[in-house]
Amino acid sequence: MLVSAENMAFGFAGSPLLEKIDFTLSEGDRVGLIGPNGEGKTTLIRLILSELEPEDGRIFVKNGIRIGYLAQNGGYDSENTVFEEMKEIFAEDIRALDSLRETEKKIAAAEEGSDEYRALSGKYEALNKLIAARDSYRYEIRIRTVLNGMGFSEFYNQRISTMSGGEKTRLKLCRLLLEEPELLILDEPTNHLDIKTLFWLEEYLAAFRGAILTVSHDRYFLDKIVKEIYELENGRLCVFKGNYTKYKLLKAEKNARLLKEYEKQQEEIAHLQDYVDRNLVRATTAKSALSRVKKLEKMEVLEKPKLPPSPPRFSFSYAERPYERVLEVAALELKAGERTLFKDASFTVMRGEKCAVVGDNGTGKSTLVREIVRGKNPAVKAGRFVKIACYDQENANLNPENTVLGELWERHVLWEQTKVRNILAQVKLDAGDMDKKVKMLSGGERAKLALAVFECENGNFLILDEPTNHLDLPARESLEDALKAFDGTVLFVSHDRYFIQALAGKIVELADGKIAEFKGTYEEYNACKAAAKEAKEAEEKAALPAAPKPKDGGYRTKEERAAETKKRLRIKQLEEEISALESEESDINAQLALPEIAADYARLSERCKRLEEVKADLDNLYEEYETLI
Repeated sequence: MLVSAENMAFGFAGSPLLEKIDFTLSEGDRVGLIGPNGEGKTTLIRLILSELEPEDGRIFVKNGIRIGYLAQNGGYDSENTVFEEMKEIFAEDIRALDSLRETEKKIAAAEEGSDEYRALSGKYEALNKLIAARDSYRYEIRIRTVLNGMGFSEFYNQRISTMSGGEKTRLKLCRLLLEEPELLILDEPTNHLDIKTLFWLEEYLAAFRGAILTVSHDRYFLDKIVKEIYELENGRLCVFKGNYTKYKLLKAEKNARLLKEYEKQQEEIAHLQDYVDRNLVRATTAKSALSRVKKLEKMEVLEKPKLPPSPPRFSFSYAERPYERVLEVAALELKAGERTLFKDASFTVMRGEKCAVVGDNGTGKSTLVREIVRGKNPAVKAGRFVKIACYDQENANLNPENTVLGELWERHVLWEQTKVRNILAQVKLDAGDMDKKVKMLSGGERAKLALAVFECENGNFLILDEPTNHLDLPARESLEDALKAFDGTVLFVSHDRYFIQALAGKIVELADGKIAEFKGTYEEYNACKAAAKEAKEAEEKAALPAAPKPKDGGYRTKEERAAETKKRLRIKQLEEEISALESEESDINAQLALPEIAADYARLSERCKRLEEVKADLDNLYEEYETLI
């Protein structure tokens, strides 16, 4: 057990936020924490981190536990370079390796057989064991693996203080992955990551040995990583086994069951009360009526299930149907400053298509969208009767000094105020929000206002740049449904793979300075990419020259002699390592037969675990040995 809560409660200024919270986080758990904005997800994390104390109930945290926490904007400042900062994590390993080299020099200088020689040999052996246990020789490989996977392969020598906020957050995640805490708490870890990095992170976390608690709006990420969902709703926490997709099914079943049980009991209560009302005053039936009164008094009345709040509602429509060819891009070249993003790029968008634009960060997705909307480039041609409506991820079209009501009403001055308010209410901006200034809105509120403005433009060609940013899960799913129902044309940029899979029937990929089209769903596109990668690797392998056959005597080059020497040394090293592990395996088996070990579960478990590790190491060494001899 790492963390456990029992009947825990917490609130602010006398207003309850969390009530009757019960859960247990154990070693190796994979948990997704979800819930509407403002339900207390960050507060629960702060309680786990002991930054807050519960007002009632208890929370237990394992003594001495190592917790790694990535806040939503969790970067940090340092004057170190990226690689220097990561090396600090392995300071003990670096000291051990330095000490080993220093000891080697002293042994070489000491007289063999002397007390100093024996002492140094003992120290050398102890250091070797420590280094082997910590896998210290591979520390640089581990750093490079994580930095490269997270997109820092070209930034080893960049000073952290010069990086953007998003880059610092990614770097903090790199540090946490390398530190390997017992419990890794991640708040929106997929922010600032492109799709390629997301796939890498999912694979890395799948092999992570510690427990994971993550807050995320990325449904694809939740499906891949978590095996349990903690849902915060109306101040209570409910636990659902399975990933996000499974949670959706279980939640719907639970709500239907609770509502059915409640309605059934209400019918029974109404039936009993009706009998009492009709028969209590009659002498002949008063006794049976009183028995029903007692039954009603003893009945534990079920609380009416609190249905989740309705999500925002979006609806897209247009007045005029465009010609079949909505957009044609031919031989387009785009630059960012002096850097060419792509050139000679061509693709078309036909009426009714829903196209996702995908690619790594920096390939020019948002630049392409802006160029299409600008409509000034002769290489970009919109079809006849096309009316473009654009959603910008920065919401730059909103006036920060306007009120919420004024922002939409000023664009449609002939509309009645009631109509404007109704549209805003549908996206969950209520009467209390109407007089708020746009600059005072949260990210989610600003996104919903921008979507309301976007909806009212009545475009028949919708272009959206990262529309799911800042939206919670119900709002994302509502936007998905509205765009699915829209019979016009959609072109969108998104890192939300679940959103892409649900919506796109065509993929426009930006990679290596080129644009490619793929007709099909996102999953089909990924399968096609994987197959192409495998075919290319197989082709490259087949094209490699055959290994030269060994010479029967005669002259050998310096490189050949060096390779042979290296091979002999490795075979000798393997024989020594195999011999040591075989001896250890024999010793452990002998210890397992001892009565005092068999009677002590903790010691027995420890030795059994080590025996499995030794066997696995032997298998690997045998395999390498067979390839060399």
